[in-house]
Amino acid sequence: MTQEADLEAAAALVNSPDGRWGYVTFVIQKGERNAHRWQKTFNQLRKLHLIPLVRIATAQLNNGWEKPSLDEIDGWVDFLGSLNWPVANRYVIVGNEPNHKKEWGGEISPEGYGEYLKIFSQKLKGKSDDFFVLPAALDVSARNTKDTLDATLFWQRMLKAHPDIFDWVDGLNSHSYPNPNFSGSEKATGRGTTASFLWEDAYLRSLGLTKNFPIFITETGWAHNMGLGSKGYLNPEELGAKLEYAFNNNWNNPRVVAVTPFILNYQNSPFDIFSWQKPDGNFYPFYETVKALPKTNGEPIQRRSGEILGAFLPAFAEPGETFSIALIAKNTGQSIWNEETELGLKDLENGIVITKTLNFPKMEPGETKIILFEAILNTEAERQLGYLTLFEGRTIVSNAYPFEIRIYRPQSFSQSLISFWQKLACKKLKIRLNSCII
Repeated sequence: MTQEADLEAAAALVNSPDGRWGYVTFVIQKGERNAHRWQKTFNQLRKLHLIPLVRIATAQLNNGWEKPSLDEIDGWVDFLGSLNWPVANRYVIVGNEPNHKKEWGGEISPEGYGEYLKIFSQKLKGKSDDFFVLPAALDVSARNTKDTLDATLFWQRMLKAHPDIFDWVDGLNSHSYPNPNFSGSEKATGRGTTASFLWEDAYLRSLGLTKNFPIFITETGWAHNMGLGSKGYLNPEELGAKLEYAFNNNWNNPRVVAVTPFILNYQNSPFDIFSWQKPDGNFYPFYETVKALPKTNGEPIQRRSGEILGAFLPAFAEPGETFSIALIAKNTGQSIWNEETELGLKDLENGIVITKTLNFPKMEPGETKIILFEAILNTEAERQLGYLTLFEGRTIVSNAYPFEIRIYRPQSFSQSLISFWQKLACKKLKIRLNSCII
């Protein structure tokens, strides 16, 4: 993904016809670290049931990318930690294809990248255990040239310099392109195919990796000739069958968590040959093919939390009598209340019983609204002290807000009133009657 404007088209692609909570890959450059902008984007992702895979990038430099700096990691961590992510896992991809010189400031340094990845991960996890760190995917089709380094040598050198590097990542990241020329057979396997991730996993195991990491394919797909008949690339009409085969036969591996092809909408050279969207705004036929493929309903964890800012209850109530409670509450979590989250209200002391929810509006994270409930008094005590709290299932998700209700007994009140007038009359008459207690 390169534009937030494409989110709805992405959601239609990855969540249809019956899926939910699919993945999208974003690139955020260091000059784009605007918390307001990205919080707005994350809020939209939440509503569309999309999970972001955020790939961090530096700044473009001489047809490549500026070399990452260790001094800038703290700024990244503060920025990423300031956002309310759509789900509990905060997926962060540290860099991109560093076995290319253009991706690392004009040089190749497996040792330097390993240090950057390790420190970045340590600081992210120091900020929150929710950060899920993925290493940069390598270009596994690249060989040893003046501009590239073979992936096998890159991994060897990185592991020699940082033997514990895989203790600081949570998954494997792959760019499983169908090569050569992004035009290979969908049925090919091994290095340089849509099944490259299996070759990568096997090679890393030969170097000592023992963990069964989840696998994220964050770039893949065939180049096409945009229907112009250009030589060297496939006709877009051919790609639907190839993608369908790859999804059903290669990417259906149980360890594969996400597949995010490159790139949904890009109309300029050199990446227009990968775009799923046409210049006129319509989509190539293979978009509809993938859209129609069956999807799995994701069930990501979302942090549920709220704050009760105020509560309005009657000062007096009669036991068994129905009365209303108005809460002023704020959604401080990740889920949208009353969409996928069903919350209730209870008194921790059980002095009152909530019998009905009168009005619980849909509430997005950060919103404050009034919520109405119906309740009855469930005590014979003269005064009920309690604590109201929001809950989901058996889990309390808000603060405990204190309240007090005094018991109102109509009959006792009438008798007290009569006794008062009797006493007053007796006092004025200066007589003592059986009904007077002076």
